[in-house]
Amino acid sequence: MSKRSDMTKTHNWSGQKLVSTDYMLFEAPRTKHFMTGSEVLKEAVKRCTVDASVSYPITPQSEAAHLIGELWAEGYVGVYFRGENEFGVMSEVAGCAMAGARTITTTSGPGTLRAMENFAMWSGTRASMQLVLMARGINSPLTIQPDNLEVQYLLETGMMIWYAENVQELFDMSIAAFTVAEKPEVHVPIVTVVDGFFVSHTREAVELPDDDIALFPYEPYKSPLPPIDSEMPPGRFLRDPFVMKSNYISYATHASWQWEVRSAVERSRPYAEHYLKGLVHITGDEDAEIAFIACGTAANQAKEAQRELGKMGVKTKVIKLRTIRPFPEQEIIEALEGVKHAFVPEFNVVGWLANEVRHSLYGKCDTNIVNGPRVAGGMSMPAEAIIHEVMEIVNAGKGA
Repeated sequence: MSKRSDMTKTHNWSGQKLVSTDYMLFEAPRTKHFMTGSEVLKEAVKRCTVDASVSYPITPQSEAAHLIGELWAEGYVGVYFRGENEFGVMSEVAGCAMAGARTITTTSGPGTLRAMENFAMWSGTRASMQLVLMARGINSPLTIQPDNLEVQYLLETGMMIWYAENVQELFDMSIAAFTVAEKPEVHVPIVTVVDGFFVSHTREAVELPDDDIALFPYEPYKSPLPPIDSEMPPGRFLRDPFVMKSNYISYATHASWQWEVRSAVERSRPYAEHYLKGLVHITGDEDAEIAFIACGTAANQAKEAQRELGKMGVKTKVIKLRTIRPFPEQEIIEALEGVKHAFVPEFNVVGWLANEVRHSLYGKCDTNIVNGPRVAGGMSMPAEAIIHEVMEIVNAGKGA
């Protein structure tokens, strides 16, 4: 990108000192701030030596897109512009990333679905851009409230998917996401998800390192596919003419490449474990016979229910998933040892996370997986709703 020429070996074009991701996340001194998720995303991008960002407004991610634009005006982002629609944005983001730029964009709800064709293309080109998804409802009747049904549509696009519970996790994850996605043996796109409004517009305490440091720039020539340049025109990037023919070689090439993309997501596992300090986080009673498996805001509500149930003498624990792709199957199995019933609270109508859990654990675990409680369309999930579901099973056991 044009600003690369303004960089030195020790500082980026905005004058920030270049540091490792480990230093940024684990060693740099931090100070407490009080920010919304959108404001926190701006602070994360500010520290990531981002080459390019493309945006299009759709609630509730419009503020985040606007704030990244402010970073461009302030000199922290190399290129920034607004696309003509969500499909155009995701196509333009792909162009930036394939040309060798560290690239980020944001979207929500219907924008995700309008752009859907592009996400599998992102994975197929093995480009390492980041999408920050501030989940909202997509179903009719129209709602702009929090609902993460759209995550289900992204599950099989070949991208990594991480899920942040709060503003602190959004800050840390969106920084780590670039680093993991850019590893040569990984090098696939990554989606960092938060629940819209619950996180994007909620102000919380967050610990931030100083803004005079930033990540080292992206090194595109270490990627498994070379970036588009004068020696690698876009036609070559499409895997050469043989994949354009309707014959066995074409089919075999496409099939093997789809397996390779998914293998790349699996190869991200040790890096995610390092930067996220585990693919799952467990709180509560180790010897509990009742557990909650959840991500995002649902995990937060499950923790509240866990505390209230503890006051009632009911031991429970919360298994919070930090990543959905790669899916932490083995970690869940280990966490469910001795657990009789596992509830999967979700903010969507179909229960996609419960389906994922049941599918991955089938024949490998004796725990009864309870699909719910679920709310949808932007409704809240009070701890009382979760407690009610648990107590029905607890009291049924006593009746027996």
